[in-house]
Amino acid sequence: MTYIFGHRGSAGTHPENTMISFQEAERAGADGIELDVQLTKDGEVIIIHDEKVDRTTDGKGYINNLLLKDIKKLNAGAKFQNGQFKAEIPTLNEFFEWFKGTNLFVNIEFKTKSISNYELEEKTVAMVKKNKLEERVIFSSFNHYSLVYCYRLAPEIETAPLYAEGLFMPWIYAQSIRAKGIHPNYRVIPDELITLSQNHGIKVRPYTVNQDEDIKRFLNCNTHAIITDFPKKAKELKTM
Repeated sequence: MTYIFGHRGSAGTHPENTMISFQEAERAGADGIELDVQLTKDGEVIIIHDEKVDRTTDGKGYINNLLLKDIKKLNAGAKFQNGQFKAEIPTLNEFFEWFKGTNLFVNIEFKTKSISNYELEEKTVAMVKKNKLEERVIFSSFNHYSLVYCYRLAPEIETAPLYAEGLFMPWIYAQSIRAKGIHPNYRVIPDELITLSQNHGIKVRPYTVNQDEDIKRFLNCNTHAIITDFPKKAKELKTM
């Protein structure tokens, strides 16, 4: 069975990385949610993709230069579909308060480039443990140092490296960093590598799978999961 993960919630239909987007993904029948985390100037873990607030909100500036109280004043729906939605940038704590009442999984992507400062990872791991959500969380990142650090902090929480270029024998690489999955760009994971990876115990969850033909391909390959902006459409294709 292929699981459906809503990319930043239901980012194709609702403002990405907002509670209304996450709630829509659940309503659409998604099995999990993918989201991105970063730190504010005052050290709060918030859910947003970019380093700056400019693209998705009515504000400007780098997240690491902004206080949470100022970030909370921004409309995270301002740039989506002519501003018909109004939404805050949520904290990870706020997300968990809602998430605990669902049956979903969550893939938390660390948006960090540092290989020496792990404050974001430490705070996120602590929140996951406090809420006893270890079995429902996957950590991913393009920063694989981040994932190795998380494994050392909490080996019970699954990790999965993100990557955008082809890898030789990706299951070997995943095993070398103690990851249980891989999250490749959907363009760089042929059917054969999906089968081989999963036969070696490594779950494959490609991103961002939005076109019908691509969704059907991964369903036909029995890919462990797909990450999509359109969880409702993916769910409908899965049940056809």
